[in-house]
Amino acid sequence: MLTITGELGVKEFYDVIFREEPILIHNKIKDTVQKSFDFLKGFSENKIIYGVNTGFGPMAQYKIKDSQRIQLQYNLIRSHASGTGNPIPPMYVRSAMLARLNTLSLGNSGVHISVIELMTSLINKNIIPLIYEHGGVGASGDLVQLAHMALVLIGEGEVFYKGERRNTNEVFELESLEPITVALREGLAIMNGTSVMTGIGVVNTIYTRRLLNWMISCSSAINEIVQAYDDHLSEDLNQTKKHVGQRCIAEAMRNHLQDSTLTRKREHHLYNGNNEVVVFEEKVQEYYSLRCVPQILGPVLDTLNNVERILIEEVNSANDNPIVNVEKEHVFHGGNFHGDYVSLEMDKLKIVVAKMSMLAERQLNYLLNSKLNDILPPFVNLGTLGLNFGMQGVQFTATSTTAENQMLSNPMYVHSIPSNNDNQDIVSMGTNAALITKKVIENAYEVVAIELITIVQAIEYLKLQDKVSSKTKKMFDEIRSIVPAFTEDVVMYPYVNQVKEYIINSEE
Repeated sequence: MLTITGELGVKEFYDVIFREEPILIHNKIKDTVQKSFDFLKGFSENKIIYGVNTGFGPMAQYKIKDSQRIQLQYNLIRSHASGTGNPIPPMYVRSAMLARLNTLSLGNSGVHISVIELMTSLINKNIIPLIYEHGGVGASGDLVQLAHMALVLIGEGEVFYKGERRNTNEVFELESLEPITVALREGLAIMNGTSVMTGIGVVNTIYTRRLLNWMISCSSAINEIVQAYDDHLSEDLNQTKKHVGQRCIAEAMRNHLQDSTLTRKREHHLYNGNNEVVVFEEKVQEYYSLRCVPQILGPVLDTLNNVERILIEEVNSANDNPIVNVEKEHVFHGGNFHGDYVSLEMDKLKIVVAKMSMLAERQLNYLLNSKLNDILPPFVNLGTLGLNFGMQGVQFTATSTTAENQMLSNPMYVHSIPSNNDNQDIVSMGTNAALITKKVIENAYEVVAIELITIVQAIEYLKLQDKVSSKTKKMFDEIRSIVPAFTEDVVMYPYVNQVKEYIINSEE
């Protein structure tokens, strides 16, 4: 059981989203939320508070009668539940729900206590609002997507429940749930924030770190396959660069290879007198996709760590408008809902993930091109050359998918289009950035899955199973349990999809 105290980290998201750990709201949080609501209720009686007794956006110039305040909130939710496209997968919506719950728990929003109580029940019962991909511009936060969440909280709209898409009111009746109490600004408070882009972003970081670990394993294994010299991974060399990420990647690869019998010491082969040699048959240095892995994956790791930090700061921040400050007895109007922080970090993340897919594709090409590696048959073809094709066909998929990632890695952050009668005249497109990053990550897993199958085939051809490191052997056994060694041509797409499914769901 995870107790919500207003401070979440990636681990807490992982436990709730991936392990479905139930949550509990701490009593202090309930007190904080109640005090915030009580204060705002009294404070707004004789003052003009945006979204409480005014219209929204450019309609804020219109005063709302006291008798129409509640209807205003319902009108906002229903009118903005206008998303289109594909439904966002429930896992990502669940993450967004946790992010929204946390920020509303900080006491800066003035919502009725029923909001956080019902959101807690929905998360625990795995009742997930139907939210569509298209609609958010990331300026007043995820207005459209969060409107779909708010729609469910008022007992309307649709949800995913026990694997089915059903009407909210039916599920509420089955689970004996009551809609939230709309009393002041519950519609605006739920909708005005960055929680969808942030929730998706947190899941993106979890999958990216997992992908990075597979890339470290693949890169290490290829160094074994070609019996590379190991000094490019040495502590002495990598400590001469100050970047933490590079040093960590090199260390991780050294750990992976520590019991390998295949990587070589340069001093044993090239530092012991070769003055009579005119042309070396073997490479003195490996291609960059093998030799420069710490320098390529190091920035990936540093970027990922920073993205995580920014997202967690956002999760633990008040990101709606206006902001209620009970201690100072004041309500501040501003723009904490603006998604630029998340949008920029998602663009950074998708760029480094695209680079990982490019690295995987180049390593794959190295293994498939016999003229480059000089030790493997073309396309790691274990059958009859000319008659059989080995990994030839599936390389096209890796190349195509990598090209798509290169295109998708162009930034959303600078694609602002004014909207809302120019009230939202510069926007973040943060939700789009997070969703495109999700797609880039999924694509990268496909490329790495193809690379893994090829690595296993290469180890099989060279009969290196007993010479590779224990970590490479473990990886070999895991993939081989999914994809049997093949000499005759086989239909590849089921194997690629199964390996992708395995590595994206692997917790190691």
